[in-house]
Amino acid sequence: MQRKRTGFTVLAGSLAIMLALSACGSGKNNNSSSSAAPSSSAPAGSSSSGNANEAAKMSIMWWGADERHQATLAALDVYTKQNPNVTFTSEYLAWDAYWDKLPTLAASKTITDVLQMDAAYISEYVAKGVLEDLTDIELSGIVDPAVIENLKIGGKLYGIPLSQNAQGVAFNKPELEAAGISLPQKNWTWDDFFAFAREAKSKLPDGKYGISDTSNAWDWYNWYQTGNGEEPLMSSDGKTFTLNKDLFMKYQGEFASLRKEKAVPPPDQVLAFKENDPTADPMASGVVMTRGATTGSVSALETLMPGKVDVVNIPNGPSGGGWAQSTIFLAVSADSKHKDEAKKFVKWFISDPEAGKTLGLTRGIPISPEIYKSLEDTLQPKEKLGKKVYDVSVEKALPFYSIAAGYTEWVDAFKSTMEGVMFDQTSLEDAYEKLNKLGQEIAAKNK
Repeated sequence: MQRKRTGFTVLAGSLAIMLALSACGSGKNNNSSSSAAPSSSAPAGSSSSGNANEAAKMSIMWWGADERHQATLAALDVYTKQNPNVTFTSEYLAWDAYWDKLPTLAASKTITDVLQMDAAYISEYVAKGVLEDLTDIELSGIVDPAVIENLKIGGKLYGIPLSQNAQGVAFNKPELEAAGISLPQKNWTWDDFFAFAREAKSKLPDGKYGISDTSNAWDWYNWYQTGNGEEPLMSSDGKTFTLNKDLFMKYQGEFASLRKEKAVPPPDQVLAFKENDPTADPMASGVVMTRGATTGSVSALETLMPGKVDVVNIPNGPSGGGWAQSTIFLAVSADSKHKDEAKKFVKWFISDPEAGKTLGLTRGIPISPEIYKSLEDTLQPKEKLGKKVYDVSVEKALPFYSIAAGYTEWVDAFKSTMEGVMFDQTSLEDAYEKLNKLGQEIAAKNK
């Protein structure tokens, strides 16, 4: 049975977000890491500050690339200038380091006053009781009401959406053109994707490839399965698990063939790639002509490869492909001593014109139409590229499928099992049996 495709448009309010209870494999595109004045060593406290003039030293943490870090630090300075009673201590990390650290902070009730949240994690932290209810923040004229409704968990809002985001594929346009390789086109299919890899193999010099090997990435396979009309691997409540054997074997079989044909990098090289590292990024290093990129992350790649990056959507199946919607938020700690000031700040973050100018598109397309309109004429090419990721993806976008409750173990198993396949240590049949068995066991527990 073919799955109905859902389109997403922020102004139309037709977002459909699937928030889950566990880790995210689709946002691992930010790998730069630095920190300043970490603030998580002391508890955030438990009382709410009701005096708007009371001095407040708020702690805040986020993940991202260096461009996002610098823009956010500048925005915090702007807020302090506008609100001299408020200062900040900040901590900023790469994606993996952020989510490695946050569980410890949650367990010890030392989460920062304000923190960045992702669609795939937010329900988990709501369930832990560590995030404040933000439903009382007035967002009329800033965020479409339908968007707000679709982001609520149990009827309450726990994260203020920062931007419209989308998942696409970046590609090295001039190098592909120089080699005479057909460029990826909007709404290309999975068949086109694999054919592109083989054409690139025939025309690029040894050591260069059209695509990387994403056979160990659960989200890429999930896009393939849902794009071909099947349910996502795990339902949003985690009670149903669907690993379509025919599609799994076909998708993984294509990558097995590409490895034999040497049309993708060898496994050890694939596992050594590090996005946004000038020498280790698959594209920036010149090894691979394409890689996944989101609206919020593609500007970092363009910075590394100025004038060389173009974008296209995730390959489509008959039901569509990829996603385009809000996936990144600001949340407030339920234990904050400065809840009122924190709520004021998160609203300011998405609505103040000076904040919008300072932050630009470092977290994607601003959620406020007015902010984006004010920026449009001044955007740099790399920022307009972020908007293009959304534009080429939204037409056939499917919902954002995040990891459901209890499936972190399965996602880890998918990665390690498929890496075993990549190195010819595990057969595809055995991989399917192992992953399907584990997924069904987790679904049964959730029931």
